[in-house]
Amino acid sequence: MGNVLMNSQKGNVAVVGVGYWGKNLVRNFNELGALCALCDWEEHIETAYKRQYPEVKFHREFPELLADAEVTAVALATPAVTHYEMAKAALEAGKDVLVEKPLAINVKHGEELVRLAEDRRKILMVGHILRYHPAILKLQQLIQSGSLGKINYIYSNRVNIGKIRTEENILWSFAPHDISVMLSLLNEMPSTVSCQGGAWLNHGVADVTLSHFNFPSGVQAHIFVSWLHPVKEQRLVVVGSEKMAVFDDTVPNKLVLYPHKIEWQNRVPTAVKANQEIVALDSREPLQAECQHFIDCIATRTSPVSNGAEGLRVLRVLDACQRALTNGSINMEVPEPLSKKRTLPYTAHSSAYVDDGAEIGEGTKIWHFSHIMKGAQIGRKVIIGQNVNVDGGTVIGNNVKIQNNVSVYAGVIVEDDVWARLVGVVLDPTTSHERWAAFADFM
Repeated sequence: MGNVLMNSQKGNVAVVGVGYWGKNLVRNFNELGALCALCDWEEHIETAYKRQYPEVKFHREFPELLADAEVTAVALATPAVTHYEMAKAALEAGKDVLVEKPLAINVKHGEELVRLAEDRRKILMVGHILRYHPAILKLQQLIQSGSLGKINYIYSNRVNIGKIRTEENILWSFAPHDISVMLSLLNEMPSTVSCQGGAWLNHGVADVTLSHFNFPSGVQAHIFVSWLHPVKEQRLVVVGSEKMAVFDDTVPNKLVLYPHKIEWQNRVPTAVKANQEIVALDSREPLQAECQHFIDCIATRTSPVSNGAEGLRVLRVLDACQRALTNGSINMEVPEPLSKKRTLPYTAHSSAYVDDGAEIGEGTKIWHFSHIMKGAQIGRKVIIGQNVNVDGGTVIGNNVKIQNNVSVYAGVIVEDDVWARLVGVVLDPTTSHERWAAFADFM
């Protein structure tokens, strides 16, 4: 039944900005059979790409590409300062958009892009590549299953001597990857943020930053990023009460577990080391998985894993880090804890957003990072999974279960006792009312 809404559209993707990072997007979309056009203003780049990809159209001007009816989606690999204007223009032109991190460099601009994508019903995806890395996917499973025990703290080092930017500092260039991973692993936003750094090469452009985060659950984390470091290091460490995990993207065995224990001997805590456990992983290239996911979301009209809302969360944390770099510790605005919402008939995770004007019945549960929009009508004892978007004008009956990563658009009516186990599929009003009622047979 998961293929009910599938169609054969692969998406005609154009890559915009085909230099330093864009060339990798070009290669992957071409290998996946979805590359339609390229866009870059430099003449020598056009000459080189026309030799390498003679069947692919090349545009020198972005407005010219947006006017190309054959192009249905664009992947933006341009400087961060251009993301907002170019993504906005692409969405307004009716294109689905994959934009490299960060979503924007201004929170208000990020919010505008998310609203615009929702209003136009277009795919908006952010290139948080680690969300598609086999090691991170496995680490998410291990944490969710409880294999690591209670998570105590997380830290990440992303350092190198390499490409140095002037239009953005190291925080905005390197840290989005690690912020997106931490938010996904913990399923919560930080409550306080602090950040320190230094600028040695260009005045006012930090070359090194150390950001510290406190989360409502008690977890602490820090992210150290630098492009003034003698060797490359990309390491994420998760310390749990049962096991510790190390993700190192620079070595063959990328995810290793350490089941070390702390035992009390003579009333003194003593470390008891155990042998490491190498975790077997899928060998697929993360960028290829990300590009394939974008193509799949285009075909199914499904909200991506790293959608605009996820990109906006990362942007809010980046903005807090930037402000803390100048002003000291920042208290982030977080939704009211569930313990204080005793008068509400339903429960919603602290990372979920429920707009004023949404009607939600007794006993309904709304999980991580889901968004219930104004005008939505949701019945009793409904379970709404992670990263679900329920549009205004939607009617969902009683005792319904909607699994993760589903978008339910205005006009959809879901009857009582329906199990919408359509992971990665959109519920669209063009699909018949009776079809959704048929899912009751799965209960």
